[in-house]
Amino acid sequence: MKRLVSALRRSWRNDKDRWLLAAAALSLAASLLHPGWPMRQALFDQIVILDVTQSMNVEDQQLDGKPVSRLLHAKHALRQALVEMPCGSRIGWGIFTEYRSFLLFAPVEVCANLNELRSTLDRIDGRMAWTGNSEIAKGLYSGIGIARQLPEAPSLLFITDGQEAPPINPQHRPPFSGKQGEVQGLLVGVGDLKASRIPKTDPLGRPLGFWAADEVAQVDPRSQGRGASVGGEKLVEDGSDAQQPALPGATPGSEHLSSLREAYLQILASETGLRYVRLQADGSFVSAMTSPALSRPVVAQADFAPAFAGLAFLLLLARHASQLREVWRRRFKPSLRTGRIT
Repeated sequence: MKRLVSALRRSWRNDKDRWLLAAAALSLAASLLHPGWPMRQALFDQIVILDVTQSMNVEDQQLDGKPVSRLLHAKHALRQALVEMPCGSRIGWGIFTEYRSFLLFAPVEVCANLNELRSTLDRIDGRMAWTGNSEIAKGLYSGIGIARQLPEAPSLLFITDGQEAPPINPQHRPPFSGKQGEVQGLLVGVGDLKASRIPKTDPLGRPLGFWAADEVAQVDPRSQGRGASVGGEKLVEDGSDAQQPALPGATPGSEHLSSLREAYLQILASETGLRYVRLQADGSFVSAMTSPALSRPVVAQADFAPAFAGLAFLLLLARHASQLREVWRRRFKPSLRTGRIT
């Protein structure tokens, strides 16, 4: 028995291949157990609400040198952002139409649900809107309310071109009843500053030309008066609204054209405590979306399985290093002597 043990010791002592193979097997086995270590990481928990009203179909953006709609440009940027977010982060989709936002699904983990997030994002389009109205301020306040009510209190990303339809009389702007800064997030403006025609589509998304001036409300309906108790009379504003400055970007008489209402969105961002950013092709949107201000430090389990698997591979390569050197010598050394590599 002692002789056997001694022989085994000698064979292992003098046979490095066995040690390398054993170490590779142990490393591979360790990788299958998914060892980890708790580490503090900056993760993200966000709801993204996309404006799907008809002005978002204006093709004033560029992707790969081709014109695309504002909505498609926003979706492309979100697809890029998904792969930039660290595993453990969560994101959910929502839409805005008419005067309120709707949550499609609550935030889910990005790495485990990447295909589902991409698939559902691809299916968000203008056919989900059921009216021509686009009351941006109310929709933004509604989105803030959704984020505030979720137990995880995610941050909010609200993506829009900022065009109110019908236009708002400055005297009757909807008030923000929430607490400024209670919900963190971004108000993202998308679109060109130059006005363009708004495509008209049927309920199935088929093109019907463009909206004309006489088909779109050009002024706030309140400024046109309303019926009084006496037949034929109209109740109109008392004239105090004439002292109110027009909302930034308002274009009475040209509301059938659309541009990014950036100054108006900046006002809304300031009032609600959100940060305004403009969606551009320089990657600044992804940087803003994954900025430390929107992250949450959490303790997460770091997975060391890939490191152990890589170590096992390197150990197997080391075990066959002599054979690899011999193959290299036979294959290339004669050619190197003659100055040729075949």
